[in-house]
Amino acid sequence: MTGIGLLRRFLTEKRNGPPRYLAELFLGFLAIGTRSFGGVMPWAYRVMVEERGWLTPEDFTETIGLCQFLPGPNIGNASIVLGKRWFGISGSIVAALGLYALPFLWVLTFAMLYSKYAAYSTVRALVTGVGAAGAGLFIATAIKLARPLAKKPATLVFIAGMFLAVGVGRMSLLYVMPVSLLVAYAAARRALL
Repeated sequence: MTGIGLLRRFLTEKRNGPPRYLAELFLGFLAIGTRSFGGVMPWAYRVMVEERGWLTPEDFTETIGLCQFLPGPNIGNASIVLGKRWFGISGSIVAALGLYALPFLWVLTFAMLYSKYAAYSTVRALVTGVGAAGAGLFIATAIKLARPLAKKPATLVFIAGMFLAVGVGRMSLLYVMPVSLLVAYAAARRALL
């Protein structure tokens, strides 16, 4: 097998379990960041669960749930949490660098290009189309994240309550998050969630 063939196998080989090397962790999060146009979550799920088998769907959902509670971007938090879990502090740093390396450069480049060409209607239409594609990816990922949760009816009630409180009732997350944390903890202790 050629060097390129070995690299391709290393980059795409699916095995169950966490990455074995820091390089594998870096390249996995680099793959997520590199392909994450329109949103990171769909690509994070695809790479970590479907392609590489680093996490089960349930573990991914639980990790994202934790990372949504923390301040900052969800997948950025997940890169730090998972890097730490698998390789300690160096894993956190390597995973975060992998996730943000290319997107950082691309955002700077696209910002310069957009500031120069934003007045063109074609550019505005392109940006609108990318936004619509991102929304579609987000909805598809939400469905994937909901599958492991749907196995427990109490979880669905909890989700509906949070949606009603925040989405419909427009309650502040500063109030909803601590209350939901206490309710979730109590329900989990009773094996309802």
